[in-house]
Formats: sequence, structure tokens, C-alpha cells
Amino acid sequence: MDGPDSERPLRRVCVFCGANPGFDPGYATAAAALGRTIAGRGLGLVYGGGHVGLMGVVADAAMAAGGEVIGVIPEALMRREVGHGALTDLRVVATMHERKALMAELSDGFIVLPGGFGTLEEASEILTWSQLGLHRKGLVFLDINGFWGPILHLFDHMAAQGFLRPQHRILADVAPDGDAALDLLARFVPPSVEKWLRADQT
Repeated sequence: MDGPDSERPLRRVCVFCGANPGFDPGYATAAAALGRTIAGRGLGLVYGGGHVGLMGVVADAAMAAGGEVIGVIPEALMRREVGHGALTDLRVVATMHERKALMAELSDGFIVLPGGFGTLEEASEILTWSQLGLHRKGLVFLDINGFWGPILHLFDHMAAQGFLRPQHRILADVAPDGDAALDLLARFVPPSVEKWLRADQT
């Protein structure tokens, strides 16, 4: 994981998203558009390695547009999430922790599409690492049809109740589409925070 003083240009974007498509077809439409947009900007896509749900949609769209796609998947989920066999690079790891750490290491920014507990947990860990000063990479929730609205309101409530400092609340950014999300990541300036932990202490 990058230290707090290391900054690098946006080259690869990690997308967190569901292994299901959801009920609203707009989620898959947005995932496909995001994959095309990432590839169209000459960026690489890093994601969870599956061929199902929104994961498969974003990966297929990026590959169809000529983009680099790196999947990271634990051995135990290869069958359940149907590991994508046509990727530029599919990396199989032993544990979920290794998956998240490698995805973070390979990426220069993060976009969160609709998903369930796993998607939210991945995003929350990235935000926590940012809060602790373990990396200087932006994260943007892609708020498709208001999907992430309740969570964003909860973050506001946490700040209002004194559990999040203002400089940490803004780490969870939001955008309506992939172009806007990538623009936010490209110009992300991390807040000045004290480094609480080293990477090997997480």
C-alpha cells in the first residue's frame, strides 16, 4: 500500500460492485458505460475478477472497448463468482484480505457501483485507510438512481454527531456518472491527515 507522501497519476481505476445485477436495469447500463469510459480514457480497470452481475458487465464493457482489465479473486470464490477467464490478467489469491490489499495496491483511485455488503465493506475499508493516512487515493460513489443516497446521508449523520471529522467526511465523494467520477479522481487532493498506522499494522 502506498505511503501518505506518495502520489501518482491516475493509471488504473478499481471498481467495487455487486456480483448480482440488481433489479433496476439502469445499474447494468451504468456499469457498462463506466467500463467503456475507463477504457476510452486509456485507463486500466481493476475489479473483483468475477464474470457475473455488475462485475461481469463492467469488465466485459472495458475489454470490448480495448481496455486493460485486471481481476483479483480468492480461490474460494472462483466457482461462486465464476472467475472471468477472458481478462487481460486474472490473479487468484488465497483470502479476501489479500484480494482487497492487491486491488488497492494496483489502483490509483476507486469507484463504487451499486452492490451489497461486500461492496460496501470494500469501500469502507478504503475510506478507513484514507482516514488513517495509509494512502492518498480518491474514492467516488456512483450514485445510480439514488442507490447510495441512504449511505451518504448516514455519513452526513456520522459527521453531524461527531464521529467523522469534516476533512474525513469529504473522502466519500459522489458522482452521477463515470465521466464525472473519473474527473473527480483525476483532481483528487487528499486532506492533510496525521498518519495513525503503518500499512503493516492494519
